[in-house]
Amino acid sequence: VQLQASGGGLVQAGASLRLSCAASGQDKYAVAWFRQAPGKEREFVAVISWSAGTSYTTNSVKGRFSISKDNAKNTVYLQMNSLKPEDTAIYYCAAGPGGTSQARYTLWGQGTQVTVSS
Repeated sequence: VQLQASGGGLVQAGASLRLSCAASGQDKYAVAWFRQAPGKEREFVAVISWSAGTSYTTNSVKGRFSISKDNAKNTVYLQMNSLKPEDTAIYYCAAGPGGTSQARYTLWGQGTQVTVSS
């Protein structure tokens, strides 16, 4: 499996962005989004099971962010609405067996920068 994240950019607070994670190859189990803000540790954002389609979003972004997938395009999306300056981070997608711990994910995309101005 190879991952390619895209869709980041510079937006104003309140705007929306949709990140994409193109996952090529076989044996996709779960795809998750993590983010790392400057000076902070990488944190879990959301995960979706490739086969079952079940998903989980961390409480801090629940109601604003949603994760989805398009099987035909082998792509996982992170829809981010009502963006806040504190959402500024590099966003990474990762593939693995699932869960919220980054240690469970062995394959990582290159990251895409999201910057939200106030």
